[in-house]
Amino acid sequence: MEFSSPGNRTCLYQTAELNAVLDHMAWQAAGLLAGREQVMLVGILRRGAPLADMLHQRLVDDFGLKHLQRMNLQIKRYADDLTLLHPQTQLTEDPGHAALDLANTTIMVVDDVMYQGHSMLRAVEYLARKQAAEIRTAVLVDRGANKLPVRSNITGVRLDVAPASIIECNVPPYEATFKIDLLQPDKH
Repeated sequence: MEFSSPGNRTCLYQTAELNAVLDHMAWQAAGLLAGREQVMLVGILRRGAPLADMLHQRLVDDFGLKHLQRMNLQIKRYADDLTLLHPQTQLTEDPGHAALDLANTTIMVVDDVMYQGHSMLRAVEYLARKQAAEIRTAVLVDRGANKLPVRSNITGVRLDVAPASIIECNVPPYEATFKIDLLQPDKH
């Protein structure tokens, strides 16, 4: 389902351009992850998960990193329109992760948009408590508006936009077309 928020929408990146961005992100990730014995890509649900799958596929096919593990984390704070859903960022632990031991594992956390840093910080804190040996981060879009001391090691694109504007990452299977739109909401 495509977003339906009212306002002026501009497509900033289409599928072919984003595939090139992901290719470059995979190249950067391969440099950070190569030579590690245990490596895991962790996608932040929702759209970080399919992005992690896309990166995983490139890392396996193009860089021979066949030992990559995959996991997803359920973290919620904002709705797609940046409406605050939860005053505190919420991580819902999968019961299967309760006994997870990440000692000697290098983690790369993947998300669609780095906005203020709340979701990424919660993911990093959780994985650090699970004793991850090393934690890296990758985001498709960094808005450059971090309020917390979290930065991405790998950034697909940086988009400095007005605070009221919304970056809509359309990522299959959640949307039909892989693209990034800028939504400038109608003023009421």
